[in-house]
Amino acid sequence: MTFPKLLLFLTLPLYVLDQITKFWTVGKFPPPWSHDAFYLPVIPNVFHLVRVHNQGVAFGFGNGTDWAPVVFLFVPLLALTMIRVFWKKGAFNHPLSKVAVALLLCGIFGNLTDRLVQGFLLDEFKSASLWHRLSEGYVVDFIAIKLPLYDKLVPSSGGWWPAFNVADSCICVAAFLLFIGGVRDEQLAKRKA
Repeated sequence: MTFPKLLLFLTLPLYVLDQITKFWTVGKFPPPWSHDAFYLPVIPNVFHLVRVHNQGVAFGFGNGTDWAPVVFLFVPLLALTMIRVFWKKGAFNHPLSKVAVALLLCGIFGNLTDRLVQGFLLDEFKSASLWHRLSEGYVVDFIAIKLPLYDKLVPSSGGWWPAFNVADSCICVAAFLLFIGGVRDEQLAKRKA
């Protein structure tokens, strides 16, 4: 499959799914700071839908800090630049790598859209300055899964893996595919040598 087709049939539908599920979550559940319950057990004590505002990155790193919203607005732009540079250098020749890039783009654009839009939708900041509202941007995480033995590794988690979303899932799958594609490319290079 050509890369434009991957963008049309993989990146775009997953991006739309990511945004629909996030806006559904924001519309369905009150903000995390409210006193109302903001989770819905799908499979009780195993899989819940929640509403989490993440201004940081993976596993909430940087969440709640003053610097995170600004820094993590620029990280996706840097990632997009790096993808373009590596693409031009031919680093993504393997079919798995092309699928991985399509998934990475979905993840990057999905979470970047949140950071640029969600802060403007918070009622608490409607009268705030443009910069302040932009700095209140966050990623909507809504999937909560309880993993066996995870509470042994991270006792404070209660066994719950940090909440995530469709874009995060795309990024994780992309990382796995890039690893597999890189290993296969290395094996092919060794055979040719």
